[in-house]
Parts: sequence; C-alpha cells; structure tokens
Amino acid sequence: MSNTVNPKNNADSTYNVLNSIVGYQEAVADKAQWEKDGSDLIELKGSVDVTVATLHPKRLTLEVSKVIEETPSTKTIRFISTGAPLPPFQAGQYINLFVDIDGVSTARPYAISSACDEKNYYDLTIKRVTDGFVSNHLLDNVSQGQQFLSTGPMGTFYYNPLFHGEDLVFLAGGSGVAPAITMLKDILSRGSKYSFHMIYCNSYIDDLIFINELRSLAEQYPQFRLTEVVSRPPANFEGFKGHLSADLIRNTLGSIENKLFYVCGPTPFNDYCIGQLKSIGVPNKRIRLEANGAPKNPQQLSDWPTTIDAEEVMVTVTGRGSFKAKIGEPLLNSLERNGYSVENACRSGECSLCRVKVISGNVFNPPEAHLRKSDKTFGWVHSCVAYPTEDIEILF
Repeated sequence: MSNTVNPKNNADSTYNVLNSIVGYQEAVADKAQWEKDGSDLIELKGSVDVTVATLHPKRLTLEVSKVIEETPSTKTIRFISTGAPLPPFQAGQYINLFVDIDGVSTARPYAISSACDEKNYYDLTIKRVTDGFVSNHLLDNVSQGQQFLSTGPMGTFYYNPLFHGEDLVFLAGGSGVAPAITMLKDILSRGSKYSFHMIYCNSYIDDLIFINELRSLAEQYPQFRLTEVVSRPPANFEGFKGHLSADLIRNTLGSIENKLFYVCGPTPFNDYCIGQLKSIGVPNKRIRLEANGAPKNPQQLSDWPTTIDAEEVMVTVTGRGSFKAKIGEPLLNSLERNGYSVENACRSGECSLCRVKVISGNVFNPPEAHLRKSDKTFGWVHSCVAYPTEDIEILF
C-alpha cells in the first residue's frame, strides 16, 4: 500500500471545507475586486472595531423594567437596554453591574438567568447575603425605571458542546441555580440528546429558587433530572434531607464515567463540592467551577500568616494617595471605599482586569488568585482577591 499523499486531493479537501464557511465565497470575490481596483481598503477602516464593539461592548446602559420576587430572600431584576440591542451571550455567562451606594462606586458580577434566545432583556437573580453590601442594596432599593451601567456578557463558565460531552451534572447551591437554569433552557431549546442532571442544594425549602419551573421541566423532558437537597427541611419534604455528600452524589448518579460536573454556589459550597467530587474519583478536567467572590475568611486558609489577626489589624495603602485598609478585606474593596476606581469584572481572581503592582510590602494571595508566573515575578496581584498583610505601596 502506498503512503504517498496526493497534493491535489488535499487541495480539493481544503477548498471544500473553506467553501462551506458562510461568507467565504463573498470574501474571495471582494478580495479579487479590491486587487483589480487597487483599493487600499481605507473604506473599511474601523469596521472590525464596530463589529467587535457591537458583540462585545465595554459598557451597557441598562434600565430596570421589572422586579420579580422569587423567594423571601431572592429577587430577579429584569434589565432592558436603553440604546443598542443587547449583545448575545453564552448560557452561564455573567455581566458586571456597577452600583453607587452612599458615595461608594463598586460593582458585582451576576450570572444572567434569562434564556439565551431572549433578545429583549437580561434577568439577574440576586439572593440576600448576610451583611451583603451590594446584594442588600439591590434587593431593598431598586425599582422600575432605575438605570445602571454594566459590562457586556463575559466569563468562561458555560458548556461547550464540542468538548464537554453529552452527560452533564450541575451541582447548584442557592443562587448558583441562575447559570444552571440558563444552561438547561439552552440545551432543551436545541432539542439535543444531552442528559442534564441538576442537584440543587439549599438550607430551606422556601429558598429554592425557580423550583416550580424546574419541577415542571423535569416532568416534561426525560433528559432532565432534578434532585433536591435541603439541609433544614420541613417534616413533609420528599427530597433528600441534610447536606450533599459523596455518597449521595454516587448513589444518585450511579457511574460517574464521562460525566462533566459544573459547580456553582457560595464559596464554601464550591470548595466542599470539589472535595466530595475528588473523593469519588472525578478528575479535575471533568469539573467546571464558577468562582463566586473572594474568600470570606482568608485567615482560615492554610497559607495565611499565623501571626496576623485579620479581624483587627489596619494597614496603610499608598499609591495615588494614602488610606487605611483592613487586613481581612480584599484590596479592591478598600480601594473603592476610599474613592479609587480600578477596572474589574469577575471579582473572583480570574479575569485579571483589576491587577495592581505591589511596589513594596506584602499581600496574601489565596488560591483563587490564579496568578501567572510573570505576575509573581514582577509583583502584580489581582486586587479583588489580594489581602494586604502590612503597609504596602501600589501602582495602579
């Protein structure tokens, strides 16, 4: 048998593939015409930037069109655009919502909970957090007609049909159900053969967000299975009682082979779920985690300097000015409280938009920081998850 490759066959194959791409033939014709006319393409200057800005705008101006009460602790705020059409998004992505509260300009990322094929609005589902600065403000003070700035959709926590397989499991805690229901609706709307199993965990049954809709979808679609887990249930609750565990996951799912796990909830829930999944042999490459903010208690992490009390010590941060900051508070929060603005999006250590350079002094970087080798070499930190442990000077 000959191993000789026929160049003509390769060329024909490449030609067929290229011609199957929408717009390819038109682009070839335009190129030929430009070569004939001697165009320098000046008439197209800026067109790519316009297209990119339309699909991936840096800022959106949104208006509240409706506030929907989901549970005693949760509301969905519906936003419409005041200008250009809302850009498309992938199921599971978020927008970063900018908020001014008592003179403090800050922002928080919220997953879009409306369906991807809904073009007229974004839904953000927000759960009250104990001592929450932004969540409580939005739940208590936002009403129809108010306007906000936000980023465009962003984030990498979405399912990829080419690489994630067809057997999907979503471990959702509390408001972590927001990206889950968007993914679920997207999969069901495509009529695909994907299997989607949601294990939804909460403390109280009246805090199960979207629960009636989820139960209805589970009855309607055989490829969707819903498992409810409530740690403090009423006597007549028919779901699983207590906390999610490795045994519950294994017994509910059976084989974990070829399953792709998504995890989204409060940071302690996420960390706990990762531990349970690893204990039953789920490899890292089969786990997708949605980071959900900076660690609430960094002093409880194993690498935290044991000689420092995060609750009481104040340090001085010097940069464009000088101010006092609490050691147990993320540097970005301290900057915002003192009137300094730093570009940010995820507030979880992943996007790197909030990087600042530490000129002198030390900061604590938790595992969530995802610092690159070059960051560590040259002193850059992600301010949203960086905790100063002594007086520092920064460049931003």
